[in-house]
Amino acid sequence: MYRAIGFAHATVHHTLQRAHRMPAAREEGQGTVEYIGLILLLAGVMVAVVKAGHDSSIASTVVKKVQDSIDGVGQAPGSGR
Repeated sequence: MYRAIGFAHATVHHTLQRAHRMPAAREEGQGTVEYIGLILLLAGVMVAVVKAGHDSSIASTVVKKVQDSIDGVGQAPGSGR
């Protein structure tokens, strides 16, 4: 009798542990997908701003800030232009 109860307990415990671990396996690579989505969103916003008017002050300001950020990669903070 005790052997059957122990076996049932072990089986239920093993099944619940396996079910508990399954959602974590489905989340592998989720961070990469989110970063790619963020990059695509940013690219879409940049395209919309540039298409809105290349001579507009918003487009030139955004383009200048992005260029400054790219040029400043690797420099110490505060040592910029």
